Amino acid sequence: MSSHNILSIAGSDPSGGAGVQADLKTFSALGGYGMTVITALTAQSTTGVAGVQEVPADFVALQLDTLLADARVDAVKIGMLATPEVIGAVAKAIDTHRLPHVVLDPVMVAKSGDRLLAAEAIDVVRSELLPRADLVTPNLPEAAALLGEDEAGDLDAMRAQAGRLLDLGARRVLLKGGHLGGDTSTDLLVAADAAPQVFTAERVATRNTHGTGCTLSSAIAALRPQRPGFDAAVRDAKTYLTAALRHADALDAGHGTGPVHHFHAWWPTGARG
Repeated sequence: MSSHNILSIAGSDPSGGAGVQADLKTFSALGGYGMTVITALTAQSTTGVAGVQEVPADFVALQLDTLLADARVDAVKIGMLATPEVIGAVAKAIDTHRLPHVVLDPVMVAKSGDRLLAAEAIDVVRSELLPRADLVTPNLPEAAALLGEDEAGDLDAMRAQAGRLLDLGARRVLLKGGHLGGDTSTDLLVAADAAPQVFTAERVATRNTHGTGCTLSSAIAALRPQRPGFDAAVRDAKTYLTAALRHADALDAGHGTGPVHHFHAWWPTGARG
């Protein structure tokens, strides 16, 4: 096999820092061939989201069926889905086409605070997508929303919430602890058949953190076919994201929360510090 085909099912971000644009950059940087199915258009910049236009569910299904009838897919990253109908179309495609290595990033709210998932769609994510994902990658607010609980405030609470997400049907959970603050960023990987693993990295001092969740989940999807398991893919994806954050201030892509530097290893920009 000359390359791995990685599919992003997500929304579009005109600023290029998140959504399918970030996913394609990440896939390419990590040696994957990127493909996309667009679920929503957004009008957004580094300063916020001005509007969202959902793609009709039947057209999302047509994109999926047309692509998957032709192309082999080796891993899937699922991001912004917006509506219950689109979630249902994606869930059906996972079953019909037996999609492998499905990484679900349950995108609900943008960095700017703008909501990207209809409130009524959270129940459908919980019931239709959690049991179909090989790995789900919520941050602390997203995990709390999926569980109908308050956010975890420490690692023990993270372990408990990750376990309850497994009880809802998730096969593996990477609970991202970035919202805890501190000098390090600690994520917790749990699975029903393995001991929990903690992944810790330095917290990079930069305002340019737009699309970090998209980038991490797409890096895991890109690396999973190249690694023996999800634990190795998560470890190397977190290393990649930390380096992309470390180089983020070399970019000048807007006046707000800018993107990470997906191609830091390829562009001769140098790192800070």
